[in-house]
Amino acid sequence: MIRSLALAAGIVLASAIAVAAQNQKTNVQSLLNDGYTIAGITTSQTGGGLVYLQKGSALMLCFVTETPTSTTVDTQYCKPVK
Repeated sequence: MIRSLALAAGIVLASAIAVAAQNQKTNVQSLLNDGYTIAGITTSQTGGGLVYLQKGSALMLCFVTETPTSTTVDTQYCKPVK
């Protein structure tokens, strides 16, 4: 019985950690804070820009957008480049 409760508690804790990690959005600023450097920047045919960030052999691609009235350039998503 105690073993089952401990297992259930572990599963709940792991789920909570996974949800918290998903809520922390990776963006250009968080990658720069993590030691990545900007390796390149290009424009996208659909608008916005592509920012390439590198740390050692790891390369990330982030898509950023802005509008004439926006106060910041927003990171839409970041993905690892393989």
